[in-house]
Amino acid sequence: MSRNIVVYCGASSGNGGRFEEAAVKVADWIAAKGDTLIYGGGNVGLMGIVARRVLAKGGKVHGVIPRILKERGTALEGITELSVVEDMPARKRMMLELGDVCLALPGGPGTLEEISEAFSWSRLGLNPNPCIFFDVDGFWRSTADMYDRMVADGFLTEEDRGKLLFTQSFDAIDEWVGQYRPPRIRQYRTQGKAA
Repeated sequence: MSRNIVVYCGASSGNGGRFEEAAVKVADWIAAKGDTLIYGGGNVGLMGIVARRVLAKGGKVHGVIPRILKERGTALEGITELSVVEDMPARKRMMLELGDVCLALPGGPGTLEEISEAFSWSRLGLNPNPCIFFDVDGFWRSTADMYDRMVADGFLTEEDRGKLLFTQSFDAIDEWVGQYRPPRIRQYRTQGKAA
């Protein structure tokens, strides 16, 4: 059964070529499985690389782009479907609604924000999709360490930490996605009682 793979990634390509190579590998993985790429609709950086490669391999690409970015000429032409939304929050919401899996390639603050929000929403029962950091050359290692620190300092349960995958292995991703179960909806306590 085909899936919609939400890919968060940089509007830049990074340095050294290894991030571009990773974007190509992710695109090949998506296309080979007959999945659809859901992404931010851009024509630059890793965004453009992964989308063009999926198309070149005969795959489907659905871009979701805010109107202001489309007006600046950053939308990739010729993709399977392009949804133009009013703003960035609407883009993130639509991408999650369309998706089955959330995967973050290396990127900047926007990429980190998007995958972090997707994981945060999963703990609220608002995102049933597994969240994966595609850890190219240890790019996301410090992020994994931060999540481990959240557990150690009591801000994140170990069970919920286990709902995040950091890997560069497609076999590990496929296995993990196949057995994934969303986190239990977070319960809050007020004055020592469950809210």
